[in-house]
Amino acid sequence: MKAYKLVAMIALLGLSVGAMAESVPDEKIATLRLAPLNIEPTPPAMQKVVNNDVKQVRSYPMQPPVIPHKIDGYQIDLKVNKCIQCHSRTSASSAPMVSVTHYMDRDNNFLTNLSPRRYFCTQCHAPQLDAKLLVENDFIDIEQLIKAKAAVKH
Repeated sequence: MKAYKLVAMIALLGLSVGAMAESVPDEKIATLRLAPLNIEPTPPAMQKVVNNDVKQVRSYPMQPPVIPHKIDGYQIDLKVNKCIQCHSRTSASSAPMVSVTHYMDRDNNFLTNLSPRRYFCTQCHAPQLDAKLLVENDFIDIEQLIKAKAAVKH
């Protein structure tokens, strides 16, 4: 009985190795490159960053607000956070203030300065590109729902 199991296992192993060794023709290989593997395609042009300072609607619930302006050259490190110059709660700028949640520690205690967990803005917030949508989105932001409801009442 043991010899039968051993022969069956060897046969199965031989079949699986043989199946793996079979080559796949190049035209059957799916690739995201949209070009043959031996040709380096010209990359598409980079889209421009949206730089209009207009607040954009969110694409999904609880999405961090996107950055509606260029941030090239902004310094955000342990010593300097360029974003806070305009977005701090004490700034005279017309830029939106950061949420009070950015001044809370992990135990929900309020701090006098930004929480270290929320200091590096670009971990959550990102500038947007002027690019076509890859996937259609029918999400409706709560602010749009409130406006629609108010319009129906009047």
